[in-house]
Amino acid sequence: MKNPDDITRIKCVIEDIDIGALVVIDGDGTLRAAQEVSTHGKPIRGIPKTINNDVFGTNATIGFDTAVFIVTEAIDRLHTTAESHHRIMVVEVMGRRSGWIALAAGIAGGADEIPVPEMRTSLGEVCLSLDERYRAGKNFSIVVVAEGTRREDIAGISVPECDRDECGHEKFVGVGTVLSKELERRLGVETRVTVLGHVQRGGNPISYDRVLATCLGIETVHQIHAGNFGCIAAVQGNRIVNVPPLNQSCIGQRESIPMNIYAQNRWPGSTHKYRFC
Repeated sequence: MKNPDDITRIKCVIEDIDIGALVVIDGDGTLRAAQEVSTHGKPIRGIPKTINNDVFGTNATIGFDTAVFIVTEAIDRLHTTAESHHRIMVVEVMGRRSGWIALAAGIAGGADEIPVPEMRTSLGEVCLSLDERYRAGKNFSIVVVAEGTRREDIAGISVPECDRDECGHEKFVGVGTVLSKELERRLGVETRVTVLGHVQRGGNPISYDRVLATCLGIETVHQIHAGNFGCIAAVQGNRIVNVPPLNQSCIGQRESIPMNIYAQNRWPGSTHKYRFC
């Protein structure tokens, strides 16, 4: 937490109004603050809610699948313009330092290249792959890039340094725009960029997220009645479990895309090969 005095204020409020249990629902940053309060013996439970899907210890977070659905629908719509105008369409999506949205929506939407923060990408290889599509008669391409893909992750382009907000989070400077301009310059193909931005974060949740939120909420209530605190309700496989990220050893770690996905060029459990950057 940025201001240490905030911890003291939170503790005082919990004590003053006699809160029996505080349920914190959010992503890594908020759970980090919850961990600080939990270490002072306060009754805290966590529920992972972030479109980035990067909370340590859980396979799924509330909001992720809805964001993927929104991005996939946008990619489907962009296919029409890309194909009819023979363009490369670059779609910049959210995720900060996590490429889960880009990867999942890119696969679902049939993207041809998916640069993500978890792996360094050669711009030359991206251009070669897209050029091969054009020489094979496929005169359009879709590129989905995660907003947090760093300038050093895409060798061959220069993305300016970013500023930070009041919480210390990076203000991303538009890697999609930079990538779009460079692809058009190198390939000589008309290229357009779409930055979906906060459209991914709003609207009505899909049914999976509604059911997930209900299940995590029920498990949290059960654990509160049992007096179990300092944990979050998490998804592991097809089970709702309790994991202890509200401790110093786990908070701050991110649930990144497993590198074996890149090594095999496969989504786990799939026999179909994709090209991931």
